[in-house]
Amino acid sequence: MAERAIDTATDVSRTLTEVSDALQAAANRLSDAIAAAQRPGMPLATISTITREAPLASLFVAFLCGVAIARRR
Repeated sequence: MAERAIDTATDVSRTLTEVSDALQAAANRLSDAIAAAQRPGMPLATISTITREAPLASLFVAFLCGVAIARRR
């Protein structure tokens, strides 16, 4: 009985380690993708620049996009 409990605990530990490693790898890939998109001339850099230059207009466009998406559902 004790051996089964130890085996189960070991399996759970391995599973948690695998899940943790997978999440960490996914977070690293996402961070790399965001960093790449923030380089000059890339989409996030362009959006950031436009937002800094005209924050109210950007907020209005974001609001309209949200309304358009919400009405589709």
